[in-house]
Amino acid sequence: MSLEKANKGRFVVFEGIDGSGKTTQVELLCKHMASMRAKVLATCEPTDGPVGRLIRRMLSGTLPADQRTIASLFAADRTEHLMDPETGIRQMVDNGTIVVCDRYYFSSYAYHSQYMDMEWVIQANRLNADILKPDITLFIDVDPEICLKRLQSNRKHLEIYEKIDIMKRVRANYLAAFHRLKHQERVAVINGNDSVENIAKAVWDQVCLVI
Repeated sequence: MSLEKANKGRFVVFEGIDGSGKTTQVELLCKHMASMRAKVLATCEPTDGPVGRLIRRMLSGTLPADQRTIASLFAADRTEHLMDPETGIRQMVDNGTIVVCDRYYFSSYAYHSQYMDMEWVIQANRLNADILKPDITLFIDVDPEICLKRLQSNRKHLEIYEKIDIMKRVRANYLAAFHRLKHQERVAVINGNDSVENIAKAVWDQVCLVI
């Protein structure tokens, strides 16, 4: 498949619990599409902007905050991520770029609905969903115990959500959110317990359906 003549942007999102390997798959997908001369951009949430940096301090535990505050800040950071006049995802997609994002609003649904009703989180992100829905959301589904072992081997300090009981709830919340929004969102669940190469192939097979 050649993407040289493709002039319409796309928005591809990767989701997964911490340690699922989605960041690796973002890099592999972008490298593959770039080799096909596609105009592609990788990005992530939380962003490196002022609100995103504040969120990162909260996630690290250095800045304590109420979970509702964190949820609201994620929604605000996401809106800025979409609408920044120079680097906003909405503009990039409109200008023909394939934007590949590491986390989007399904992360909020999965993580924050541990502490509040999922419908509240969905409504808090309604503006963002109205601005731009992904062409496809790819959920890299990995056993939480495997993810935790990966995190423990790669990090000196774990973040506030990187605990096995939380990771199990987050995975369940992801699946609940996908079911809840199955008529509104295009979601592909990828077996993340497979090899990196096989996961990348499964990802590409799904992405080919929307580009």
